[in-house]
Amino acid sequence: MLPIKVPPLGESIVEATVSRWLKKEGDAVAAGDTLVDLETDKITVEVPALKPGVLTKRTKAEGEVVHVDDILGELDETAVAATVGAAAATAATAAPSAPAAPSRAASPPAAPAQSESTKSSPAARKIADERGIDIAAIAGTGRGGVVSKPDVLAAPTQQRPAVPPQPRGNGATPGERETREKMTTRRKRIAENLLQSQHATAHLTTFNEIDMSAINALREKYKEKVEKEHGVKLTFMPFFVRAACQALKQFPMVNSQIDGDTIVYKHYVNMGIAVASDQGLVVPNIKDADQKGTIDLSREISEVAKRARDGKLTMDDLTGGTFTITNGGVFGSLVSTPIINYPQVGILGLHKTQDRPVAVNGEVKIRPMMYIALSYDHRIVDGQQAVLFLVRIKELVEDPAAMLIE
Repeated sequence: MLPIKVPPLGESIVEATVSRWLKKEGDAVAAGDTLVDLETDKITVEVPALKPGVLTKRTKAEGEVVHVDDILGELDETAVAATVGAAAATAATAAPSAPAAPSRAASPPAAPAQSESTKSSPAARKIADERGIDIAAIAGTGRGGVVSKPDVLAAPTQQRPAVPPQPRGNGATPGERETREKMTTRRKRIAENLLQSQHATAHLTTFNEIDMSAINALREKYKEKVEKEHGVKLTFMPFFVRAACQALKQFPMVNSQIDGDTIVYKHYVNMGIAVASDQGLVVPNIKDADQKGTIDLSREISEVAKRARDGKLTMDDLTGGTFTITNGGVFGSLVSTPIINYPQVGILGLHKTQDRPVAVNGEVKIRPMMYIALSYDHRIVDGQQAVLFLVRIKELVEDPAAMLIE
């Protein structure tokens, strides 16, 4: 028997939760087939079969917490060969000495295996369940035929009766007044990190507002051209990333970290972008964002956000960030106080753009306005630096041409 073990999960990650078994006991599997998905506090890890065989035992159930090198199950690598050999021997013994007459009607071929043998991403399975789609009927376009989230989104929604999605904590049966749900590994770690940030930093937030007229006009002017020539959608985020990178060079303390009694200045910017995924909030980062132009930033932000939503982030995506931007505006938030992504010392919060009356040259004008917030660690970032940093962001976004000459 070949033991199926929990593989290395990544830097500083020691445990995971068994998210979903893709194979049943007794299923034949090929080398490379995903047997089980493990959810860590950062990423979803797919555990493949190292050799062909039959899954004979599942020793860990869905929802159980496991650690590196724990035994998840057992694979009999001799079972497939033995089964095939026995079948061949039986066929040879039963073969007639003379050709048999053809049957009048051939029986239809057996239906292919359904969802248990379908390779698919966790995000794809979740969307399929919510939309009532039989994922086994979808042709996967991912590597090795894996069904991805876009494959499910493009599929018809009436292949089987739809099951309405159950929001977390709302799966109660009639008559129940409360339900209890065990936290996943990822949710526990998110909670721990948020508390650590609040307890380990001198947390303070400062605010400003931005007139988005110039960025709106620039985006409207070039978005079709950029999408046609470069294949990427021009959003507001790359402009804020560029503005933040320039402001961080002017105020390097906001791009630093504390190591004991030492301040570590980062002479590069790995820009964290907070993304809401099916498994919770994740913050992948764009490496060396300060060295990249608007088009490259647009492409990388789009790619990393897609990997986050599809559960395909790597450890490299999630480590090494120096500063973070979070955009609550996509959900309608008008103003908030973002929590620092510890051990970083600053996070920029973007919000909903809303038409508001403002005073312009002594007259009241209606302008698209956005509140922005900077939460910072007051242990090493002084209030003056924080306010001036946010003012610099405002200046660059309201006059985007200034970003080209600095």
